[in-house]
Amino acid sequence: MTEAPQPNATFSHPTFFIMTGIPGLGGAQAWLTLVFGPMYLLSLLGNGALLAVVQTDSTLHQPMFLLLATLAATDLSLATSIAPGLLAVLWLGPRPVPYAACLVQMFFVHALTAVESGVLLAMACDRAVAVGRPLHYPILVTKARVGYAALALALKAVAIVVPFPLLVARFEHFQAQTIDHAYCAHMAVVELVVGNTRANNLYGLVLSLAVSGIDILGITGSYGLIAHTVLQLPTQEARAKAFGTCSSHICVILAFYVPGLFSYLTHRFGRHTVPKPVHILLSNIYLLLPPALNPLIYGARTKQIRDRLLEIFTFKKSQF
Repeated sequence: MTEAPQPNATFSHPTFFIMTGIPGLGGAQAWLTLVFGPMYLLSLLGNGALLAVVQTDSTLHQPMFLLLATLAATDLSLATSIAPGLLAVLWLGPRPVPYAACLVQMFFVHALTAVESGVLLAMACDRAVAVGRPLHYPILVTKARVGYAALALALKAVAIVVPFPLLVARFEHFQAQTIDHAYCAHMAVVELVVGNTRANNLYGLVLSLAVSGIDILGITGSYGLIAHTVLQLPTQEARAKAFGTCSSHICVILAFYVPGLFSYLTHRFGRHTVPKPVHILLSNIYLLLPPALNPLIYGARTKQIRDRLLEIFTFKKSQF
């Protein structure tokens, strides 16, 4: 019978890691499935419904709704890259994850987060053109350009995130196989490495500040242009209508960046004041809350989508 490895042993090229979920909660973390389970279900149903509506209704084949469909596809992929493993760990306890699968999850989680941030920037630019140059909007923003933008965002995400798993894969020795986290976050794996991790830490910090910082600056600039244009409109009704076209997007931006900023600040500057279980819980909420909320926000606040969904449900109800 093989002897179990000691906690302080050094592992060379481990074949698997062990995910513990949220440390310190023990069996109580099973109750968190009542929180994250419905979140994931909402993500699947809500984003799936949005994609189906946009695909089947030809009147929604417009740049704004194609960007919304891109956001829904990104949300669906992001939630699916995390939630199944998270729910399994919370409900069944610590579980092994193959080394290669861990690196793959690391890539997809960080890449999809970068794509989502880029899509929000593209949607802000779309609204800025729609409000600021309404007569030129059909010429400046076309379906083809939306497709090119989505492709560019995907390629950018791949290019900037590929170094994450590569920087981890270069290490041969690890202090332990147990990851005190619910998914294979880059820094959670780096903490186990035996060796100089300065490059990993520096690249992670620079990438977080650069990607999020540039996107936030772009979104802020877009809404600055929108506010400048709207405030010049002659009537209160016209100003309210113009701002109303952006309200859903503003709610989505807040749902994505506010939890993300709080999670980032607690990780970078609150390590000694914020308990680790709180940080891990916040990081999971940051990744799973926006995919659950976004379809509800757009479904409730976007008239075309709301009307189309009501038509579908009314038709199905009349069949019974």
